[in-house]
Amino acid sequence: MRTNPERRQTLLDAAIEVLAEQGARGLTFRAVDKQAGVPAGTASNYFTNRDELLTQAGSRFYEVVQPSEETMAQVTDGPKTVENITALMKEVVGRIESHRTAYLALLELRLEATRRPELRAVLTERVRADIDFNVRNHLESGQPGDAESVLLLYLALNWLILEHLTLPGIFTEEQSMTLIETAVARVICG
Repeated sequence: MRTNPERRQTLLDAAIEVLAEQGARGLTFRAVDKQAGVPAGTASNYFTNRDELLTQAGSRFYEVVQPSEETMAQVTDGPKTVENITALMKEVVGRIESHRTAYLALLELRLEATRRPELRAVLTERVRADIDFNVRNHLESGQPGDAESVLLLYLALNWLILEHLTLPGIFTEEQSMTLIETAVARVICG
């Protein structure tokens, strides 16, 4: 197997594009090679099989949508207020929505995981680690709210993102911002 990290990343980014555009059934080595603009057979030199490609594409999503250092500082060092949490939640929604194809690819991977136990195990582990990190980080930062608050916001905002990216006419931008504000106020303040 090849180990050029830049080429591997290019292939995984191409796999994400293919997943978002064509779904899991369209994800082939040939489609990834074409999307990445590399010679035919390149992807098969980097991934032993399609399952490995699917699994690594799922991991790549989390690399793509990582929060910036500024955002992390806003959590740990920012004001311990509902307004700060609201601003952070708006940032999360905006960040995820700015990576539309990556999120749509993750949705495809989640559906595919219902049929592929290895992929399900990898995604379950990764999502669980992400949730645990967010809960731990929130509690350690001293922001208002508890672990259940973080979980409720995670669930509510994920569905809002899903609506925005799959059926963008459901909520206007203004409605979405109001829904985020309301969700934070109700979850944190009760």
